[in-house]
Amino acid sequence: MENNIEPFEFKQCVSIVKSTGRYASNLSELRKLISRVGDESIFHHVYQYFLKGHMLEYTNDFAHWAGEHLEERALAERLSSIDPYTLKSVSEVRKELIREIDDFLSHFPEPRDVAPGGEFYFNETVSLVFPVGVKTRNLAEFLVAIGHIDAGSIYYHFYDSRVRLGEGVVDDFSRWIEHTLYRKKVADKIRAIDPFMHSIESIREHIKEIVEECVRADMEGVED
Repeated sequence: MENNIEPFEFKQCVSIVKSTGRYASNLSELRKLISRVGDESIFHHVYQYFLKGHMLEYTNDFAHWAGEHLEERALAERLSSIDPYTLKSVSEVRKELIREIDDFLSHFPEPRDVAPGGEFYFNETVSLVFPVGVKTRNLAEFLVAIGHIDAGSIYYHFYDSRVRLGEGVVDDFSRWIEHTLYRKKVADKIRAIDPFMHSIESIREHIKEIVEECVRADMEGVED
């Protein structure tokens, strides 16, 4: 039977960072450039934030810069509250960023410059996606694979897929588990993992725990 199951093929995402040559020294300059840079740059600084291994106090590069270099914690929190996966496009993310900054500037219209060396540099990425040669046909095989694949693969299938599939909370892992293995309860538990509350390695551990519990229940003959 398993030979008839469409396997889950793990893929790897590698991002090559390119500089746009543009940078901001204060919040007004940041706002101006956010309105002008390409979608690739907004995507890099928002959607690919967790691929960079930052601490989880913030959820995108703009919030991180506002908090750490501008020392505007209130603004950083507001920028961090923007959830790109509930918005339909990069353009909508851009509008939300500008809206929050404009509101802040309406109360504090003369932002100070950051110290030299603390400027915000706008980058963008070219992403390369390729299969890593790992396929799984059941949850037991999936459990082994998820514990060993590279973090870039976790990012691609858990974070990037939410934009790629255009379904917000749906990721490649849960989609395959629900629609190929017909294990909706397991899929729902994976979708319930908040991407903003965990690092990539923490995401890996949570998925392992969920799948391991199901595999153990299957071995014991208990329904999930």
